[in-house]
Amino acid sequence: MSEKIQVALLGSTGSIGTQTLDVVSNHPDLFEMAVLTANKNADLLIEQALLFKPNCVVISDESKFEQVRDALWDAEIKVFTGEKALEEVVEMQEVDIVLTALVGFAGLKPTISAIKAGKNIALANKETLVVAGEIITALAAEHKVNIYPVDSEHSAIFQCLVGEFHNPIEKIYITASGGPFRGKKAEELANITKEQALKHPNWEMGAKITIDSATLMNKGLEVIEAKWLFKLKDEQIDVIVHPQSIVHSIVQFKDGSMKAQMGLPDMKLPIQYALTFPNRLETDFPRFNFLDYPSLTFEKADMETFTNLKLAYYVMKKGGNLPAVLNAANEITVAAFLEDKIKFLDISKINKKVVEEFEWIKNPTLENLFETDILTRQVTAEMIAKG
Repeated sequence: MSEKIQVALLGSTGSIGTQTLDVVSNHPDLFEMAVLTANKNADLLIEQALLFKPNCVVISDESKFEQVRDALWDAEIKVFTGEKALEEVVEMQEVDIVLTALVGFAGLKPTISAIKAGKNIALANKETLVVAGEIITALAAEHKVNIYPVDSEHSAIFQCLVGEFHNPIEKIYITASGGPFRGKKAEELANITKEQALKHPNWEMGAKITIDSATLMNKGLEVIEAKWLFKLKDEQIDVIVHPQSIVHSIVQFKDGSMKAQMGLPDMKLPIQYALTFPNRLETDFPRFNFLDYPSLTFEKADMETFTNLKLAYYVMKKGGNLPAVLNAANEITVAAFLEDKIKFLDISKINKKVVEEFEWIKNPTLENLFETDILTRQVTAEMIAKG
């Protein structure tokens, strides 16, 4: 058995996945890739596999299986395909930690499999806790598995809590850049194009997360994720807009003292911290200089214009299967917007309508949540098709 940390990276071709491989490349003495997986990007997966030599890869898109298998045959890298393979490869004995960088609901089943197999989780897939936070956190406790947050905001809170776990949290403040449309009102957003919405001012992310940032849904999902990660009550979580994206989040303790985690916007830092906790590794990442940012500003989030954030708070308080409804509806509406089927403001309007019309299940089982996800997607797609 290698003494290096054996990493299973789910979603290696996406934004978080490629940055994770950058971190691994900088520390070849510490990490080895045991598993790489991708959805459809076979060309990049092949390139990554030949460079990092994992034990196996998974290409979820079964139509790409032969291409990947043939390309990696001589390298003696095992190739699997399909959703079921994702759930099975994380259980491999040599895997030490599973970094889930899949986008959306797709991250839930393999995360459950990894937890049941006793693997620590580096979580970049916020939807897993949004959809099934109560079930996942109970499962992690049962199997004595740690969940290390990769999202910059949750990593910031986690870092602020090191050495403070015995001290009760009074409140947390999750910061938001405000996205590309900060300060605009609904009438100004009526004819926003996807090109405009995909221009995030501070972060480089995949298309789905970038649109979620523009609608503030990303922040709404982060609020729900934080509730489960840090065992908080709804009223203990606040969102403040911080356009410079230097303060990544703030924790306020019961004595009134506050801790903030700060730094330049760079996802490689929280990725590395999740993989190496409790240690911090030396990096050559650019350093923050206060003199370059003489003014750090904060303002209230506009939930009347960006109603997705208000909707996220509503489903969090209501609980049950409604967070799963909101997540599934939003995945469908964002995809429809990116395909020019609906307008920007329709994303939140349709999300709200689906949530209001869906049957509420107070204490859903995992099976209920999977059924909710499937049905929500059908209902949302039908609503979009009707116009």
